Amino acid sequence: MEITGKIIAVLPAQGGVSQRTGNPWKSQDYVIETHETYPKKCCFRVFGEDKISQFNIQMGEEMTVSFDIDCHEYQGRWFNDVRAWGVNRNIQPNPGVGMAPIAGVAPAPGVAPAPGVAPTAAPNMSAAPFPPAQEPAAEDGKDGLPF
Repeated sequence: MEITGKIIAVLPAQGGVSQRTGNPWKSQDYVIETHETYPKKCCFRVFGEDKISQFNIQMGEEMTVSFDIDCHEYQGRWFNDVRAWGVNRNIQPNPGVGMAPIAGVAPAPGVAPAPGVAPTAAPNMSAAPFPPAQEPAAEDGKDGLPF
């Protein structure tokens, strides 16, 4: 799975020693916010000191994060784990640029469609957008409505 957006929080790194293997471990959480009309936020984790150094995620960066979702149970409760396995910083900085136009909506005059996207036709304006208005109901209450 992937999510594209801006890093809005870099949380402190956590670490410890595995009780099972005795090896040290390190993880760090980040929050990314999408560029949708109603932005969504997602907290994801990078596990392993090597991956944390390799990704080198900084506050305010625009990126696409590839991740896996897993779930685990602890004391009768279930918790989601969103673990990143890759990042891509080669994204377009302006949201909405290069996105396919909405079907049935013509692009603005003088604006070329995004490369690789077929232009769409303008909507048919000859059809009336609403049915014709009906005459108001009679005052004598014979319109069949209970009120």
